Amino acid sequence: MLLELALWLGQDVRPFNVFGYITLRAVLAAMTALLISFIFGPTVIRWLAAKKIGQAVRDDGPKSHLTKAGTPTMGGALILIAIAATVLLWGDLRNRYVWVTLLVTLGFGAVGWVDDWRKVVHRDPKGLASRWKYLWTSLIALAAALYLALSATEPAHTELIVPFFKAVAYPLGLIGFVTLTYFVINGTSHAVNMTDGLDGLAIMPTVMVAGALAIFAYVAGHAGFSKYLGVPYIAGAGELAIVCGAICGAGLGFLWFNAYPAEVFMGDVGALALGAALGVIAVIVRQEIVLFIMGGLFVAETLSVMVQVVYFKASGGKRIFRMAPLHHHYELGGWKETQVVVRFWIITIMLVLFGLSTLKLR
Repeated sequence: MLLELALWLGQDVRPFNVFGYITLRAVLAAMTALLISFIFGPTVIRWLAAKKIGQAVRDDGPKSHLTKAGTPTMGGALILIAIAATVLLWGDLRNRYVWVTLLVTLGFGAVGWVDDWRKVVHRDPKGLASRWKYLWTSLIALAAALYLALSATEPAHTELIVPFFKAVAYPLGLIGFVTLTYFVINGTSHAVNMTDGLDGLAIMPTVMVAGALAIFAYVAGHAGFSKYLGVPYIAGAGELAIVCGAICGAGLGFLWFNAYPAEVFMGDVGALALGAALGVIAVIVRQEIVLFIMGGLFVAETLSVMVQVVYFKASGGKRIFRMAPLHHHYELGGWKETQVVVRFWIITIMLVLFGLSTLKLR
């Protein structure tokens, strides 16, 4: 009976090897990453404080943020350590999707580390010049896009899947797929980075979206479930549930220290890496549009900055928002920081549930 059940679930059925189950390893990955964050979090925070790696605060921002000056930043390194160690422990290291996701995550994290290090250690307010930051993140995103495109074994692996409709997909071709993948990975990375402006604001939505993507990854990697739900079957994609589990665990562990009033900020090293991870996972499981829905908060924050800049230049100095990104607009409008954060979390919960509904509503 146990063997038949395991076969039906599409899991590893080696005798007595319960650690072959993807679902179990995903849960263990979340717990392991959470434990690593809890254990090493205080040590990392003390080290950052001892090195005087503190957050700089904008003078033109909300006055309540002035008290945040000097709070240890670059705590995203803790998240990356927890994710990498957990994936290496519980993930199938023969799986190419695991390595692509891990390398992209760490690559974007390295770019963020350099940017943060120059800002807080070298006291350079510009950090890594924008052109160099975008160049390096673009190169990493393009490398991942080309690899995924050239290694695709089925045409469906490079199609744009339209949610809510059965069998509606558009062939992208090599150039189209690479272009879309580049923008999804790079765009999501910088969108999460823009959202990371209040205590706990970016990390919890990241955890929620990662948790939902774990379900999409499991379904896409399961021949039976993918056929029943009408999503492309992608052999090996189920292993990304372990990566998503690690992101969830590491993110929740970090939130313990990042909740208001924050003891540590993640910095670009964490925000850029986590956004890139979400982007590459969504591309692999062919759910770019669903990521756009579930990550609606990140989209709104990014659009608020773009609209503000364009309108400011076009109108000769006028503004649509009191301040961009969007969370500062509501702060200056009278919302408390905790109100903004929790209300944005609630919006993300609704968007994630809506995104998950696309699995069945077709």
